[in-house]
Amino acid sequence: MKLVTERPFADPEVAARQLVQLASSIEPVQDGRIHIEKINYPFLYTLKGSGAEFDAGIRRAVEKDWLELHESGTYVRLLPPREDLLTR
Repeated sequence: MKLVTERPFADPEVAARQLVQLASSIEPVQDGRIHIEKINYPFLYTLKGSGAEFDAGIRRAVEKDWLELHESGTYVRLLPPREDLLTR
């Protein structure tokens, strides 16, 4: 008997890929900015991710140079795709 359900975004790599996918579906505003709430809301409420999974996903996406997070935390920029993002 399982008492805990599997979390689809428990792996930061999976969460990061989902956040990049969400960011790529959003029309950026000036200078390629994507307001953080544009990816935060669908991740938390539509996909049912948690705040900790969102944070870990953003951190992993920044580590991998997939997203650039502004120091204020109010927006991200989608960086040009690299080879390792396209391969799984």
